[in-house]
Amino acid sequence: MAPLRFSANVSWLFSELPGLPERLHAAGRAGFEAAEVAWPYAEPPQALASAARAAGLRLVLINTPRGDHEKGEMGLGAVPGRQEAFREGLEQAVLYAKALGCPRIHLMAGRVPRGAARAAVKGEMEMVFVENLRHAAGVLAQENLVGLLEPINTRITDPQYFLDTPQQAAAILQKVGRPNLQLQMDIFHWQIMDGNLTGNVREFLPIVGHVQVAQVPDRGEPGSSGELDFTYLFQLLEDEGYQGFVGCEYRPRGDTVEGLSWLRSYWDRRGHPRTGQ
Repeated sequence: MAPLRFSANVSWLFSELPGLPERLHAAGRAGFEAAEVAWPYAEPPQALASAARAAGLRLVLINTPRGDHEKGEMGLGAVPGRQEAFREGLEQAVLYAKALGCPRIHLMAGRVPRGAARAAVKGEMEMVFVENLRHAAGVLAQENLVGLLEPINTRITDPQYFLDTPQQAAAILQKVGRPNLQLQMDIFHWQIMDGNLTGNVREFLPIVGHVQVAQVPDRGEPGSSGELDFTYLFQLLEDEGYQGFVGCEYRPRGDTVEGLSWLRSYWDRRGHPRTGQ
C-alpha cells in the first residue's frame, strides 16, 4: 500500500506569514510536496506559480471565487439568479488553474439566500446547481481539469450552506453524470454531519477526488485532542487504496511547523515522499 500524500492548505497553515508566496516557501521547507489555496485571486497567477515552483511544490486544489463577500456569499454554484456570476468566476478559476498547473477546482455550492427557508428553496437550488455543474464539467473537460463538490457542515461551520452531506453531494453528482466531477471529502465536515466515517469512506471513496483533514470539534491539527483517531483513518484510506492528496485544512493551535509533529511521525513510519525513505 502506497503511503498517503499530503498537501499544505496555505490559506489555513503558516498564517504567521503575511502572503501566499511566503507561506508556499514555508510549506516547501516543512517537507510538503504539494499545496492548495482556497482563493488565490488577490495574487497574480504567475507570481504564485513561480513561488510554488521555487518552493518545490505543485498546487493541487483551488476554489471557485466566493462571490460578493459583503453580501455574505460563499460560492455561487447553487444560488438562483447568480448563474452568470458563477460562470464568470469559473472562467477566472480555470485561468488560475492553468497558470498554476493545478488539476482540481472546488466548485463551491454557496449558501441558502438570506431570509429563505432551506426546505422552500432546496428544489430550485438543486436545479440551478445541476445546470451550472453540467456547464462547468464541459468547460473543465476542455482543459483536462476536474471539478469537486464539497459538503460543508451546517451544524457548526456554515448553517446556511446548501451542500452539507456526502449523500446529497453524491446524488447531485449522479444526476449531473459527468466523469470529471468528483467528491471532496473533508473528514471534519463529514464527522460533524453524519459520523459513520468507516462506512462513508468505504462507500464514497470511489468517487472522491480529494480529501481534507482536521480534528473535531476544534478544527485543530489531526494530532491534537478530539473525536477522531487519525492513525486509524489514515490506515483506512491506505487500505482502501486512496491515491489522491490529503489536504491539511486545519487551524494550527500554535506555531504551524511545531504543530506538524503528527505529519513528521507519519513520514517516519511510512517514508517521506521527497526522500523516498
